[in-house]
Amino acid sequence: MDKRILLSNAKIINEGEIYVAEVIIEEDLIKDIIKHDSKDYQEFRNHAMKDNMEIIDLNFKYLMPGMIDDQVHFRDPGLTHKGDMFTESKAAVAGGITTFFEMPNTHPRTLTIDLLEEKFDNAKHKAYANYSFYMGTSNENLDEVIKINPQKVCGVKIFMGASTGNMLVDDEEALSGFFKNSPVLIATHCEDEATINRNTQIFKERHGEDLSVDYHPLIRSHEACYKSSEKAVALAQKYDARLHVLHISTADELKLFRNDIPLKEKKITAEACAHHLWFSDEDYEKRGSLIKWNPAIKTKGDRDAIQKAVRENIIDIIATDHAPHTLDEKNNTYFKCPAGAPMVQHCLNVLFELYYQDKLSLEQIVEKVAHAPATLFQIENRGFIRKGYKADLAVFSVDRSERAESWTVDKSNILYKCKWAPVEGISFHSKIHKTFINGELVYNEGTFKEDFRGERVSFSR
Repeated sequence: MDKRILLSNAKIINEGEIYVAEVIIEEDLIKDIIKHDSKDYQEFRNHAMKDNMEIIDLNFKYLMPGMIDDQVHFRDPGLTHKGDMFTESKAAVAGGITTFFEMPNTHPRTLTIDLLEEKFDNAKHKAYANYSFYMGTSNENLDEVIKINPQKVCGVKIFMGASTGNMLVDDEEALSGFFKNSPVLIATHCEDEATINRNTQIFKERHGEDLSVDYHPLIRSHEACYKSSEKAVALAQKYDARLHVLHISTADELKLFRNDIPLKEKKITAEACAHHLWFSDEDYEKRGSLIKWNPAIKTKGDRDAIQKAVRENIIDIIATDHAPHTLDEKNNTYFKCPAGAPMVQHCLNVLFELYYQDKLSLEQIVEKVAHAPATLFQIENRGFIRKGYKADLAVFSVDRSERAESWTVDKSNILYKCKWAPVEGISFHSKIHKTFINGELVYNEGTFKEDFRGERVSFSR
């Protein structure tokens, strides 16, 4: 007999609505959704109690489609002292993430179809969540990129500014070739290298090698971000390419994107990351290099503008840019300290805290972390709570009452392999209770189904 689970008394957040319902999972799919205010609810309850299914009473906790994180760096292969496919995807599942798209700046860099497929083979044995991988780009590998099967690969990544792994594409002919010929979405890291180099030289001449990290947003500046994003948008418009600009960090860049057409019709889209929605340059004094990211965290004005852009659908997706390094690596001088930090376990907590602060609604959060990634990347049958869709679900609670309880991030509850988090010491009023992936209860109140592995996602293109 097929495995059947009833999620009872679920407060569902889905497609702009919040309502109480029963959800039936059969094998790996959502079989049915019965709203409590429907005329068939009582008849269903009477029948369901006699049916052969496992009943999980959610006691009116929230149920959302699991987060689809379109930008992670799990460091596997080649950099696994920082993190690996198993440890980081397990932390992601504890954070309510059910699908991740991983970046190509590993060792070796993912610049050929063969190396890309090796990562997929590795994930079969190690990935705790569902997965896809970006193909990387260089000044010389267009011939490999055009071989991509659009139904099996999430996209290609172009570093238009150098970051961890140094995969900078700076040849104009190569850039044009990718925008003209890529068979899949192009995701870009946009920071203008010439501007960064010029700023670096200026500050070195003024202050020497031992700069404080609070110079980071002045070196990787507003100008560097805008100039590169503007260039990417111009190339996409010239070649009618599908462009997705990652980790927007400035208010200036927001004018490059539209909110007057539906997401399905957009050819140029934008992503914001949790850290750019949460931190500002005022946090460098306390957190220092632990919040050194590329692009840099900038001003309160930038942060507030990005939050507003999420609310107004100028920003289409929220992601993590999860990028772990060891504490020894991070506790280095400015120019030797790598950029990036782990975030998959805590991203939804950060976003729900913005809800607690009345800056985002729960419906907006679910749209940006689940529905929009599924729509934008054309993922098959995921990202929504719909009949016939994969049962990728997260159960959480968040309390905005005067007596709301909180918990604090510390070493004892961090799951990242690097054993630190940029949000250490921060208290949150939300908790991820359960995560279902492909119909399986994979994470349940701090315990894991250890032998579970996710699956490669496919795309309707």
